[in-house]
Amino acid sequence: MSQSDAIENLFEEHRVFAPADEFTAQAVAQASIYEQATQDRLGFWAEQANKLHWHKPFTKTLNWSEAPFAKWFEDGEINVAYNCLDRNVLEGRGERVAIHFEGEPGDTQTYTYSQLTEAVKRAANVLNGLGVTKGDRVAIYLPLIPEAIISMLAVARLGAIHSVVFGGFSADSLATRIQDAGAKLVITADGGYRRGKASALKPAVDEALGTNNCPSVEHVLVVKRTEQPVEWFETTDIWWHEAMAEASPEHEAQAFEAENPLFILYTSGTTGKPKGILHTTGGYLTQAAFTHRNVFDLHPETDVYWCTADVGWITGHSYVVYGPLANGATQVIYEGTPDSPHPGRWWEIIQKYGVTILYTAPTAIRSFMKLGRSIPDQFDLSSLRLLGSVGEPINPEAWMWYREVIGGNRCPIVDTWWQTETGAIMISPLPGVTHAKPGSAQVPIPGISARVVDEHGHEVDNNHGGYLTLTEPWPSMLRGIWGDPERFVDTYWSRFEGQYFAGDGAKKDADGDIWLLGRVDDVMNVSGHRLSTTELESALVAHPWVAEAAVVGARDEVTGQAIVAFVILRQDQLEAAGADADVSRVLREHVAREIGPIAKPRQILVVSELPKTRSGKIMRRLLRDVAEDRPIGDVTTLADSGVMGAIAGKLSTGAQD
Repeated sequence: MSQSDAIENLFEEHRVFAPADEFTAQAVAQASIYEQATQDRLGFWAEQANKLHWHKPFTKTLNWSEAPFAKWFEDGEINVAYNCLDRNVLEGRGERVAIHFEGEPGDTQTYTYSQLTEAVKRAANVLNGLGVTKGDRVAIYLPLIPEAIISMLAVARLGAIHSVVFGGFSADSLATRIQDAGAKLVITADGGYRRGKASALKPAVDEALGTNNCPSVEHVLVVKRTEQPVEWFETTDIWWHEAMAEASPEHEAQAFEAENPLFILYTSGTTGKPKGILHTTGGYLTQAAFTHRNVFDLHPETDVYWCTADVGWITGHSYVVYGPLANGATQVIYEGTPDSPHPGRWWEIIQKYGVTILYTAPTAIRSFMKLGRSIPDQFDLSSLRLLGSVGEPINPEAWMWYREVIGGNRCPIVDTWWQTETGAIMISPLPGVTHAKPGSAQVPIPGISARVVDEHGHEVDNNHGGYLTLTEPWPSMLRGIWGDPERFVDTYWSRFEGQYFAGDGAKKDADGDIWLLGRVDDVMNVSGHRLSTTELESALVAHPWVAEAAVVGARDEVTGQAIVAFVILRQDQLEAAGADADVSRVLREHVAREIGPIAKPRQILVVSELPKTRSGKIMRRLLRDVAEDRPIGDVTTLADSGVMGAIAGKLSTGAQD
């Protein structure tokens, strides 16, 4: 691989943390699980699938004859909702708490497995009464409230297909997804609570249906959450609470074939319309349940689990709804933002419910780093025993802060890599088994085959970077793009023959452990060196002044691309930096020491916030617009659209805070 083809492997991390003996002795996963999966991969996955309840047992584990279109457990029959609900009740877990709901205003609800089962049965009867049957599509546009989970499970119980749309999306985005899926029903709410205010949702549905031509929609089911005034259409609109009150609490779950579609989840493409990622039933639930149980070392009788993701994202599907409930877990869901009504809200919730497992995103961790440890130190976090990270590569220093400040230097951290398309976790340490490294996802989970390859699809040696691919089918893999099988093949299977590639760069360290480098689209070419934004950002965050960083490449006549960095300083370090300190000079020299002179940013701008979507993703394309002095693109998906104005103004004035 030539220098121009290689993704540089520059930023090094040598700290390693062995699991505690006490943790290892009680861990769910054992080292032998890897050997078992290697010796008989399909037998291993069949064994995991058989831990679920099958109305009709399967005899075929995998059909890969029409690759890349897989069929797992195809002759078996199963009901996802039965596995998540009825089975727990019938096996004596009916009085166990399934969901502790915490609303942003402070209202709470608790559902036992018996109560949640009854609610889902009622909802299934409501949907069936509105004509929803097997194969129909239902759009769900709700805040993170219990009704969102109830709706998803009710749709699954009927063999229908849900398409959950994140409540932060616009009416146009919602309409595009309804149209593509051909949704028969929309489930929404009058609104939800965000940052101390009631945020309307139903008006976006009204706009989507009224001006964007969604003829497939027959009814709109509306949850009363905020009691905001809403426009009401008697021909289509139905109040959720009224329909639920009239519905029967009795409903028998029907068995569906393992490859019956379960959900469509839309993910934005780099160009064109969003991709409707299609997941089916038996294989998806098998891997979601297996990974939730083993990666999070779940002990359902004693653990209180909290994944902070919204159900509008794949993390919420797999690790708020299906994985935890299939495993009989007790979990917390929270409607609002981490800083409302005060910046310690998350830590307050952990203390209140005795949360033992926390699974969240690096962007949230870095936001807390910015505020300093004085806030979490006000709360008792001693119940925590395991921490997880999801959504993007985590910087080693953010990993260390998470371990020390939130985990009290006692909690293993599982840094997980997976995607909407993979359906479930693919690469992660196993707690109690793996010696963890700050910032590294490390190894494929048992039963998964992953490689880092060069431009020609050949596996790279240790201490080299390249492209992350998957080389064997896995149970929770996407079964296609809704309505567009050709796009599915072209998008994921055309770059490297026989290998799945979805656009992520990675490197292998001296031990062969895998480090994710972010999207290949974000790799910069500086004087012939292909540098990863993730490694540069990690180098910046390694400096004690920096809480968060975002790096982009800007056109440069001499080097091809030049590095422009946007950094947020830690509040507890602002005084140390000093008002007159040359922050840019100090940080540029720091990067040169950590990585090398070639990686020294051309420009560093200190900012108060970074442009992020409501899910926490940094919108680097907007930062590239600023760095290259272009008009700033669409900001409607940002959590705070005013951020870009402040950043653009800072660049134009050359200000450094």
